[in-house]
Amino acid sequence: MLDWLIKGGTVVDGTGAAPYVADVGVQGGRIVELGSISTPARQTLQAPGLWITPGFIDIHTHYDGQATWDDCFTPSIYHGVTTVVMGNCGVGFAPVRPGHEDDLVKLMEGVEDIPGAALHEGIRWNWESFPQYMDALAATPRSLDYLVQVPHDPLRMYVMGERALAHTTARPADIDAMRALLREALVAGAAGLSTGRSDNHRTSEGKDTPAANASAQELSGIAQAFDGLHHGVVQVVSDYNLLQGPEQFDAEFDLVEALARASGRPLSLTWLQRDPGGEQFRQIQARVEAAVLAGLPLYLQTAARGIGVITGFDASFHPFMGFAGYKEVAHLPLAARAAALRAPERKARILAQKSEPLAGDGSAVPPLVDILLAQIERISGRMFPLAQQPDYAPTVMQSFYVRARQAGTSALEAIYDYLCAGDGQGLIYFPIFNYNDGSLATVREMLDHPRALSGLSDAGAHVGTVCDASFSTFMLSHWVAQSGPLAMPLEQAVEMMTRRNARYLGLHDRGVIAVGMRADLNAIDPAQLGLPLPAMVRDLPAGGKRLMQGATGYVSTWVAGEQVQTQGHITEVRPGRLVRMGQTAD
Repeated sequence: MLDWLIKGGTVVDGTGAAPYVADVGVQGGRIVELGSISTPARQTLQAPGLWITPGFIDIHTHYDGQATWDDCFTPSIYHGVTTVVMGNCGVGFAPVRPGHEDDLVKLMEGVEDIPGAALHEGIRWNWESFPQYMDALAATPRSLDYLVQVPHDPLRMYVMGERALAHTTARPADIDAMRALLREALVAGAAGLSTGRSDNHRTSEGKDTPAANASAQELSGIAQAFDGLHHGVVQVVSDYNLLQGPEQFDAEFDLVEALARASGRPLSLTWLQRDPGGEQFRQIQARVEAAVLAGLPLYLQTAARGIGVITGFDASFHPFMGFAGYKEVAHLPLAARAAALRAPERKARILAQKSEPLAGDGSAVPPLVDILLAQIERISGRMFPLAQQPDYAPTVMQSFYVRARQAGTSALEAIYDYLCAGDGQGLIYFPIFNYNDGSLATVREMLDHPRALSGLSDAGAHVGTVCDASFSTFMLSHWVAQSGPLAMPLEQAVEMMTRRNARYLGLHDRGVIAVGMRADLNAIDPAQLGLPLPAMVRDLPAGGKRLMQGATGYVSTWVAGEQVQTQGHITEVRPGRLVRMGQTAD
């Protein structure tokens, strides 16, 4: 008898082949029959009209802290994701020397906008080494499967202590020690190494991240830990010294190639259309294509839509947080604050003021924020009200720039009036990257690249500014659902989020609907598929808040053949496990 029979659904099998109608039989956590099935089953889902897909694999999350208190990986579980990868961008919580936990909290708080108070209260810190961290996580049953990468910053801090925070050049002995620790973690099943080199990444004290300026010798020396192993990936985020001028690009990319060469493993890069630097993504593409021709396994982590922020009075950032008049009422509850800000005399006084600098020494706020605030009238053409049915591809006619012109006011006043309305819960969508031309045409071009990986969701991070864990739903509800030349075939979107990511990671037991594969599956109703408005919730430890965005249309999600989600409701089963690479039937 089957455990589950999914009857008559449209199977989108993850290979990129055209969808077809078939039954799927599940037993013992595996797909055991596929086609026309008459075997009886304990549970049956009648699925005509539903898409049946492999579970989605999110290769870029930051659940490193949340995983210690949340066994469901919300909100990813609402978006068809069945496997998540943590430890990206070089930040994480292991290894850690006892007594130095706060350094890692400050790092994660600053880089990934996760409240330090929530991390302090939620994390139990019952580990020191990376294998001990893995064991601590593995002790808790979970809804979804997960993999962990070894982040470079904690590795450097564990070995070098204060010298790492001071950005001292690593000595040969330091490099040897970091390599040994990485090797230990990889042998224990870690999924790879991540490192971050972004100018926008800072600790909560406003300092550069410890490994941001690591030398080629350090990176290549650490990467030799992969020698002789047959698993593991490398993940890199870099601005390629954009703020130092375009002439620095090739030197930085040479370092990335050296890292890939030393590791011998697949390496993925963050791929964005930046602003400023809107053509840099083409330089990255050209270098990656040349490197692949030379035999290096480089990949491009690509977002499903614009990368930016959601701003509002209850979010991490908004345009008025540096104004003296706003600070006078910033302590008030949200609705009372909005009412106070609507007072005509206060409004006039605030709009006559200048914002105080938010970035700088001792501040985790990236310099980009001050630059944007200084140019608010210009950039308001890329700031949009976020409606009940969020539009992530708005036109300039929906922008605050046009609103202001139509009302005969400044853009700053138009934004002020919008945020102060009602109980102050209005949200503004501001796509900073991938939206230079006022559309997602560049994103669509990126998604078609043969080395593109579906990634960059940052699920679990930037909790007060984004909720991009919904990327998988957006891929289907926007790119597949639309008509015209930018429409994406359903089978292409599903292949990107399933088999392609599985193959990159070296996971051979998932990502495809076929007999013998893990029964990580989704049943999706395309007629109901959509994204509601994100909402600020206070469900983090210590009362911390985050933006939460669910989805509609996910009839059921299975992990290893067990139903973990149905119609947006998480079930009580916890079949998820830590996937130890190189040790299990991956």
